Amino acid sequence: MILARGATILLATLLAFSAMAATPGKPASVSAPRDGITPGWKVSTSAPSGWTADCCTYAKAIGVNFVIYQGEWTGEPNRVMVLNVWPRKLPSLTAEWQADQKHYLQHDPLAKVVTVALPHTPMPCHGLLYQGTDHIDDIVVFCDPGKRSGVRLSWSMTVAANDPRRQEVTALFQQVVEASSYQALPDKPVATAPAPAH
Repeated sequence: MILARGATILLATLLAFSAMAATPGKPASVSAPRDGITPGWKVSTSAPSGWTADCCTYAKAIGVNFVIYQGEWTGEPNRVMVLNVWPRKLPSLTAEWQADQKHYLQHDPLAKVVTVALPHTPMPCHGLLYQGTDHIDDIVVFCDPGKRSGVRLSWSMTVAANDPRRQEVTALFQQVVEASSYQALPDKPVATAPAPAH
């Protein structure tokens, strides 16, 4: 596949990132209790220094589990790192990203799709770079914490093709993805009424 210049630069940034020193960040996490047959879970990562991690205000308002952003919240997707966690329904991680790619190309049939290698993630992950005809790129990374987790998750970020900080924020995005980990949460014990006194 012949890549457009922007895709080549971004892909090179992603592939070379593992050789760069990680920028010190701050721990950030989001969790959810058991939901039916889906066990409770916690996803932790390291938010870039100077960025805000939010699970309960803006994330909830836009219907996602977690957002990491810099500066003031604008509601615009550019440079916002987004975590989504959902109950696993499709049979494999491959099926998840293939379904996403099919959906994206239905809306933008002329978009370019590039596979992004992520060799240092703590769980199986598959990255895709969508280069839209609107000159807006979307990076989506699908991860599978394992069958017993009952869930799959994705990290995503939108970045304009002409964004002057494109390489920097893309490297930070991969840092967040590679620092993310899944943890199963035990069910909370059911409270029982005390035995009556005799």
